[in-house]
Amino acid sequence: MSGPVSTVGLGTSVKLIGLTKHTKHRHVPSPVSPHFVAPPAQSSLSFNPIALAAAIARTATTWDDAPVVLLDGLQQSALIELETLLQDGSAVALESHFKFLAGTAGSQFAAKVGAGIAHLYMYALGYAWRANAACLSSSLNPHADFIYDGGNASGHGVVLAEAHGSFAKDASAAKIANTAKRKYTKQVKTVIANPSPFGEIIHGYSIAFGSKPTTAGSFLAISETRISKPRKRTTPPGDPQRGATSEGTSAPMALATHRSNFLLIGAPEVTNWIDWIRSPDSPAPDRYNVPLLRFDFAGRTYLAATPWHLRSGSPPWWIDDFFDHPEWWRIARRARLSPLRHPGSDFGWFVIEEKAGAEFLNALSNAIRDRGVGLPATIRLPTFEPAGFALSAGDRVARAEADEPYQYTLFRDGLALVGEPFRGRPRDVVVWSPDGGMALD
Repeated sequence: MSGPVSTVGLGTSVKLIGLTKHTKHRHVPSPVSPHFVAPPAQSSLSFNPIALAAAIARTATTWDDAPVVLLDGLQQSALIELETLLQDGSAVALESHFKFLAGTAGSQFAAKVGAGIAHLYMYALGYAWRANAACLSSSLNPHADFIYDGGNASGHGVVLAEAHGSFAKDASAAKIANTAKRKYTKQVKTVIANPSPFGEIIHGYSIAFGSKPTTAGSFLAISETRISKPRKRTTPPGDPQRGATSEGTSAPMALATHRSNFLLIGAPEVTNWIDWIRSPDSPAPDRYNVPLLRFDFAGRTYLAATPWHLRSGSPPWWIDDFFDHPEWWRIARRARLSPLRHPGSDFGWFVIEEKAGAEFLNALSNAIRDRGVGLPATIRLPTFEPAGFALSAGDRVARAEADEPYQYTLFRDGLALVGEPFRGRPRDVVVWSPDGGMALD
């Protein structure tokens, strides 16, 4: 399972992609949800390579019905391809050996990168929760790839996003823009105002990325739903504006997001319980307690799955020298360490911010104990300002690196991918009990 991942070939340079075309498409009714206001488009997207790696892994594992072992394999292979093929530098560019990929393999890699970039864009816009759009009715096929909630959509419904990536030799700003428009018309427009398991679909995006494999640079085109200017009217007394306040994240959306998150941090016991909650007829998983390492990194405290198998039978205080253990890095897949570098500098670790992790796990324990009652409609969970990527903020991301030179990325839902985890400071080990929850001191 996941947790540590190799980051050998990712590089560290902040990458910048300019928005080459933004198109708005008329929809009736508009807006679908009264008082919904879409976040404004921005002129560029900047990100660290580790943020793109995390985004690709997140999109590869956001698929509710797929077995965990399959999703883990998909995200591993995607990250291996990324570190093998992506050049370092401020522009998106591929290594020359991309030419050896067959047509289908090259297209699949481009699709993964396109999904990752679209995911960064959506989270940079302010959306905070994600699910795979495969849950939509088959009558809506073909439809877009992902569903997002939170941010401006809170209290209104959910938004739809189609992702596309291309490394074609003839890629151009015009062709990528046409692709975004075509996919919006075919896979987004027809689905707006339809229901989903997570709420009504109130807005949609088609995000297309393209780059020539032999030339540094890229194109980014966005097509989205146009929202008509609101008519002036007075809200009747006692008629609250829909979406004025958020009562929390829909429980199905929270489960979908954190199923992927806990798969990535390497806690399959948690994903098993999530699957059990959503499948009433399935047998309950074994009620094992799940130990999680709590450690400080870049000014925050995170929870991580612990590789206890390396020191089986050891007393719990071995965690005090956890990051100094000379062989621990070996659990990072494909880590090729130089003797001149500190062990662990060539891999990253998927972790979750402690408050985000603890509050979700306690909500999950409540659902396990009260399964007969059913899930609550919503769950109150914290969100966070992203790190490692931003809209129209390449300089800001670079300045943040200079002021606090940690290689990591943090998403609004609390999942992070930290580079050089040995720079963290272990604090202690906390335990989640499926029935009893988790307590943080």
